[in-house]
Amino acid sequence: MSIDTTTNPATHQQHRPELVGNIKVTRQDWLDAAMAVLIKDGASQVKILPLGEHLGVSRSSFYWYFKNRQDLLDALLEHWEKSNTAVLVHHCEMPATGITEAICNIFRCFINPDLFNSHMDFAIRDWARRNRKVRRVFEQSEKNRLEAIEGLFRRYGYPPSEALTRARTLYYMQIGYYAADLKETFEQRNALTEDYVLGFTGIRPSQAEPDALTEYVMSIDRGNQS
Repeated sequence: MSIDTTTNPATHQQHRPELVGNIKVTRQDWLDAAMAVLIKDGASQVKILPLGEHLGVSRSSFYWYFKNRQDLLDALLEHWEKSNTAVLVHHCEMPATGITEAICNIFRCFINPDLFNSHMDFAIRDWARRNRKVRRVFEQSEKNRLEAIEGLFRRYGYPPSEALTRARTLYYMQIGYYAADLKETFEQRNALTEDYVLGFTGIRPSQAEPDALTEYVMSIDRGNQS
């Protein structure tokens, strides 16, 4: 899917309405507001006028950044691909000394909501059930994610069939974990890290690897508190 995400106000300025109201509202502000509605109420409720009222700006502000409502919806879908999917693929490709450290890298992605937004992921999944175009994008994204995890296992010596099975086990377990909405603290989940890694890889990690994961989470918490 090719989407024009140009935000330079000088580009095609002659075709844009005069920007009035709160000029501090950016394209990202529109996207953030639209994503919040998508997550809470679904794609059908992502509408220009209510979003403008929420942001305190006129409709002309919207058309400064987007051609129409469909352009906004396409941008939301692209944002999901460039955040959740691209981030997961990146974490699969990060350097690691072995498969257990590589799996902990994937855990970092899923643990940090600033990297992988599970609420956004489920909103897109729900949208895909109702829209064929979104469904095609969603299925390709799922394919890219699974291929990245499978490729990780293959890089560390797992035969193709086993790599595929382990990739599916890890990925769909994580999606199911989100769906179950377990009321579990990080401490409770972290206590099982070694066994999770063992279950996904067949190899028990060194103590340093879950310790590094714990420190990573603590650094996120410190950042949120600062």
